[in-house]
Amino acid sequence: MKAPDFTLQDQFDKTHALADYAGKYVVLYFYPKDDTPGCTKEACSFRDEFKEIEKTGAAVLGVSKDSVKSHAKFAEKYNLNFPLLADTDMSVIKAYDAWGLKKFIGREFEGTLRKTFIISPDGEIAKEYPKVTPKDHAVQILQDPAELQKAGRSNQSLACLRPSIFCLR
Repeated sequence: MKAPDFTLQDQFDKTHALADYAGKYVVLYFYPKDDTPGCTKEACSFRDEFKEIEKTGAAVLGVSKDSVKSHAKFAEKYNLNFPLLADTDMSVIKAYDAWGLKKFIGREFEGTLRKTFIISPDGEIAKEYPKVTPKDHAVQILQDPAELQKAGRSNQSLACLRPSIFCLR
């Protein structure tokens, strides 16, 4: 399935479009809100594994409905080393079906769902993680050898340090 296109601003007011990443893998993760416990754990997980993910040739992009200013504060506070994209009108969140019904302390409400997509170098969705554990999510992505076959749809070859969805040999 083709990944929905997007063009969004990051915490430095730089524009990012999916087309900018043609030819490389993209880890596109959606999260509910800057500087909340679960979202901070997830962002810090990606921060801590960023160098390993980067060595595979992949880019990491976080997306929430928070503003560029909110992203800037969040990224600075936790030394986040990857772009956080502001989807204030929620068009990209909805395009990736990352908006829906959530439950918290016995009540139901709509909000951003914690989801991650691996987008292949040819712009296809290679893998969707519909429910993630924030603390270990980045490690899960790097260590998911079952995704080798799915990611193998692309002819792009990437250097690998350990088995991951990005390793295509």
